[in-house]
Amino acid sequence: RKRQGTFFSETEVTKFLLQILPVLEYIHNLGVIHRDISPDNIILRSSDKLPVLIDFGGVKETATKVVSEYAHGILHQATRLGKVGYAPDEQMRLGMINANSDLYALAATVLVLLTGKEPSFLIDPYNLTFNWRKIISISPNLGNVLDKMLAPKPSDRYSTVSQVIADLENFASSTDLAPTQAAPNVIPTQPITADQISNVTTTPVSQIPVATNNTQKFSIWSTILLVLVTIFSMGGIGWVAGNFWLEYNSNQKDKIIKEKPQELSDRLQKSGIEESFFFPLVDDFFYAKYPQKKGQTLSDETSEDKLWKWRWYEIANQLLNKLETLSLDARRRLGNYSKDDIYRWKSQLSRLNISSTAFNDLTDARFFYLFSEQPRGKNIIGLPMGQIWQAIATDTMKALQSRKSLEEIRFTPGSFREVVNGNLQPGEGKIYLAWIQADQILRVRLRVNSPEVFLSIYPPEKYRGRSRALVEDRNINLWRGQTLTSGYYQFVVVSNSEQPIEYFLGVAARDRINRRY
Repeated sequence: RKRQGTFFSETEVTKFLLQILPVLEYIHNLGVIHRDISPDNIILRSSDKLPVLIDFGGVKETATKVVSEYAHGILHQATRLGKVGYAPDEQMRLGMINANSDLYALAATVLVLLTGKEPSFLIDPYNLTFNWRKIISISPNLGNVLDKMLAPKPSDRYSTVSQVIADLENFASSTDLAPTQAAPNVIPTQPITADQISNVTTTPVSQIPVATNNTQKFSIWSTILLVLVTIFSMGGIGWVAGNFWLEYNSNQKDKIIKEKPQELSDRLQKSGIEESFFFPLVDDFFYAKYPQKKGQTLSDETSEDKLWKWRWYEIANQLLNKLETLSLDARRRLGNYSKDDIYRWKSQLSRLNISSTAFNDLTDARFFYLFSEQPRGKNIIGLPMGQIWQAIATDTMKALQSRKSLEEIRFTPGSFREVVNGNLQPGEGKIYLAWIQADQILRVRLRVNSPEVFLSIYPPEKYRGRSRALVEDRNINLWRGQTLTSGYYQFVVVSNSEQPIEYFLGVAARDRINRRY
């Protein structure tokens, strides 16, 4: 292809993605992140010409390190694995990985197949983002998918493989393009060769028996045994992934379809969620992801039907995983919340000196962390998703009443300044109250090492100025202004970060006649 000035076509890489993504989805569902996807670690199986992921050494290396370090009492940071240019920045610098780390590497691999160039030739050295559009021209549909997979910020990427598959399937059927032409006057690099895409046999790691000598070492060696079993399992992952299509299209698929209804029913019963509420909600999520299936009945008649049914159950399990993070009391009422609950919360908030807006900030933080795909600013009360929002609001109210998410800042006599600190998990928030007199200079400082933490400042409810919020959902570290009324001011800190964060909040209030702080 290089001699002809052509590389992989858009049609070929789209087909490649639709073949390799279900394999990646399968291993992710096993809780495994490959961490080292590149052309070197993808082979073409000779029997059916399907791509196969190989070299799960990254997983083995991590497990081996855990064995060594645990035995010696060493705590080590996350292992940094992956190839420069293929692995995302947060993986190479911090060792942070998740499902979209593999998606990033897969998209980089696709660009190599399309251009014949290594990522080092495609990445802008100034902003460290892929700048491939100057080299090749492909359809906006595929281009947008690759851009989203390669987004520098992890939260801007696809969060699951199924989301990528859905976008690809929406346009793949109409894609029929000629081989991609390389841009003129570009220095050619070594293309992907047949040696790179060859038959490779993986050998599973033998299981090592572990003996315990005394009860004091039991916990250590039991942990090591667990890790070694994991290593053993990883050794077979390549075989599992390589044979995924064969197994899935026969007995494995039938087994999944037969077992999942009962498994899902058992989980629902334990969760306290009514099937009459849950199943229509799953349908909504399924048809939103796969609109081409809307109005069609899912059956077990053909292999393709079983694949779609398996995807429906996967969406159901993912949704249930999120709902199970709510309290049992909140889950039991799903489908039965009403506006009466909102009126009751307003009365309870008034007794806590908290505004509905501040309360909504905390509820929204949790809701959009769990369901980031939902549009903001839409009135969902009365809709199925509104039921979930109200269930989250139920837990938010309990957290406020128990003072877990509420704290009052009391100024020490003779002092005009107080500093508090706290920790927030992803999607969490906290409200601070402080009684402040009117006509004072108020200064608020938020110290946090994250752009995903936001501050809002609300005056007392009786204030009827032009704006009810002095500051609303701002990522700022300092605000200063004048108070216009006396009462409880609310300082709301919420986190949209994917990692736990620590913060410090300083509040100072002084009379206008003495403005020095």
